[in-house]
Amino acid sequence: MAHVTRSTVLLQQPPGTGRPPVALSIAGSDSGGGAGIQADLKTFHAFRVFGATAITAVTAQNTRGVLGVRVLEPAFVREQIDAVCQDLHPAATKTGMLATAAIIETVSDAVTDHALERVVVDPVMVATSGDPLLDPAAVHTLIGRLLPLATLVTPNLPEAELLTGLTITDEQGMHAAARQIIDRGAGAVLVKGGHTRSGEVVDLLCDASGARSWRGPRIETRHTHGTGCTLSAAIAARLASGAPLEAAVDVAISYTREAIASAPGLGGGHGPLNHWARPARESGLE
Repeated sequence: MAHVTRSTVLLQQPPGTGRPPVALSIAGSDSGGGAGIQADLKTFHAFRVFGATAITAVTAQNTRGVLGVRVLEPAFVREQIDAVCQDLHPAATKTGMLATAAIIETVSDAVTDHALERVVVDPVMVATSGDPLLDPAAVHTLIGRLLPLATLVTPNLPEAELLTGLTITDEQGMHAAARQIIDRGAGAVLVKGGHTRSGEVVDLLCDASGARSWRGPRIETRHTHGTGCTLSAAIAARLASGAPLEAAVDVAISYTREAIASAPGLGGGHGPLNHWARPARESGLE
């Protein structure tokens, strides 16, 4: 991969326009405010990107777990996407909780029909609490319909295993899973290593040109609710602002680590992150 040229444009508007870029999140609502649509909008705001949404499901949840889920009709999900795209023209799109095969098909059709670019697919399957968020029968639809439309797919290790059928225990397994997902049509894959038991967390980005890894000490905390949503939203925000993929991932990882490290300590379970965080100074951003 090419060398990353670090930037200082995180808090700037697009030059000459006076208008912020728009990013669209297609995901579920988290009543606890730590993940899903709520985390995405907070992250977009932190990166000075205007956030629009298409809600796929409404959940009753808090830091301790998911108490209930109501999935919206696919036709209404499509209506939301159409309304945003016809007027606000998102520069980047991210998907989160899609819940069912029918919604995945609907979202895939909308991405194609609106020719959406810079699509970040966070294959949300299981909540941090362990509660399932994707119908198991929908996994094949996700692989066959949505992954080939993705600029970037951001699975954690359990999700990468579900998407590939592989057992991942080390970096070699992460590489193998990423290559398999790319072979199925994805533009690039960021395999997140937070679920390992090692004291070091390794995140691996692969695309057709090569691979790059990020390494950092594990932050010992129970406040990790919404980590995947936050990371993928930060990547989408930077892509919407015109950053190249590798640089977008670099800043997003830094931001997410800072958000975990400075989590506000809310709730009695897996608490939310600090979305007021800023990337660490080593990323070259204030």
